[in-house]
Formats: sequence, C-alpha cells, structure tokens
Amino acid sequence: MTDKVLYEVVDGVGVITLNRPEVHNAMDDEAAHLYKVVLDRALEDDAVRAVLLQGKGKSFCSGRDITMLGHRAKDESDYHFVLRHQQKRLVVLDSPKPFIAALKGAVLGGGCETALSCDIRITDTTLKMALPEINYGILPDTGGTQMMTRLIGPSRTKYMVMTGERIDADIALEWGAVDFVVAAEELDAKALEIAKKIAAKPPLCLAMAKTMIDQASAGDVRNGIAQELMAQSYLFKTEDYHEARAALREKRTPTYKGK
Repeated sequence: MTDKVLYEVVDGVGVITLNRPEVHNAMDDEAAHLYKVVLDRALEDDAVRAVLLQGKGKSFCSGRDITMLGHRAKDESDYHFVLRHQQKRLVVLDSPKPFIAALKGAVLGGGCETALSCDIRITDTTLKMALPEINYGILPDTGGTQMMTRLIGPSRTKYMVMTGERIDADIALEWGAVDFVVAAEELDAKALEIAKKIAAKPPLCLAMAKTMIDQASAGDVRNGIAQELMAQSYLFKTEDYHEARAALREKRTPTYKGK
C-alpha cells in the first residue's frame, strides 16, 4: 500500500507530501497519524532548517475525509478529539523552523488551517480556498478563525467562516491569504526554491526572526484557539450539527433550528 504521507530531505529542506490524490489529500485517521509522525521527524532533525508542505495530485488538502466525520477513537471525547488535532497546528506555530506551504486546488477546512499555520504560502492558479465547516454545523477548530483573521482581517474572515464560500488564487493574493501566485507548472520548483533559500540562512537568525515577527499576535492567536476548542466541543453536541450530518448523508438541504 502506498504511504499516505511522504517525507524526504532536500538540501536542508524537510519535504512533507500528502499522498492521497484520489481524494484530494483528505485526511483520514491513518493519514493524520502519519502526518504527525513525519512532522515530528522534521522538527527533531537538526539537518532540516526549513519545512515544505505540499500535496500530490491536483490539490493540497481538502481537509478531513468526509467519510470520517463524527468518528472518534475509542472513548475519546469531543474535547480531546479537537485538542489532539490542535496540537498538530500549535507545534508548527511554535516551531523555530520556517514552514512553507505549496498550495493548489482544494485547500479546505483543516487543509486550509494547515496552510495558514505556515509562515509563507505560495499557490498556483487552481487554488480554491475555504473554511466550509459551517456547512456541517460546526466551525473551524484548529486555528482557522484566528490565523485567517491575522492575515486578511476580521470582516473578510467572517465572510469566509459564515458563508463557507471558496476564494480563488487572485482573491487570496489580494486579501493576503497567500503570498505568491505562479503557474501550475512552476509551483513545485518555485516553492522548493524559496524553501532552499530560507534553509541556507543562519538557523538562529531564522528562529529568532520567526519568534519576533509572530510575537505581535501570538497571544491573541493562542487565546482564540482555546476559544475554538470550547466552541467546537459544544457544537458537536447540538441538534444542528446532527441535522447537517444527516442532510449530507441523505443529500438534502438541512433545516436548522438553532438548537
């Protein structure tokens, strides 16, 4: 069976590749576990000076595999489920190593939050970025409301979170959700070029630069992520959440009651 997450080191860059192209790199439990394993490996390897996240196929990551919605490990509470996934986001935010995301196609939900946790985002012209959780009766819960606000401001973030609508590469660049847009055939090379250029710089300077720049909003982001944990733990128990899941299964329009 093909590994769902690939890892290699190229000239000081730890390259992590999500490898479920047949489902736009949606994350099931196995893929999420393997991602955490290779992420820890990249963070612990002194030879890795920067990390590049990318996806195989047409998309970066379409978020959690919808076949896994509502699934929990044995005896795992909603609170601990969300907390466990938040840890993968926080370790990237807290890492002294720079993270670069190479985006394309679907960058949705948790996939979008993974991209937002990176320090630099480059995309090709096929980008479709969204925080669509509201369509499932829940909200972003691994930093999406906080990290997106830091990049594009509160009003635009409210639009994305409250509608679940997708934005394309041009809008993402205009709003500041991504930093560079290139042609599809140039994405991989350009992203690796940027990652290599950063990896060649003094590691202590990179670590201190990331820490100092992030310090401006670090406290607000962490407090907001804690609020996401509480909100999502509550929303998983609402009637509207279960109605959204039922409507998805039954392929109908949901009827929400605010309960």
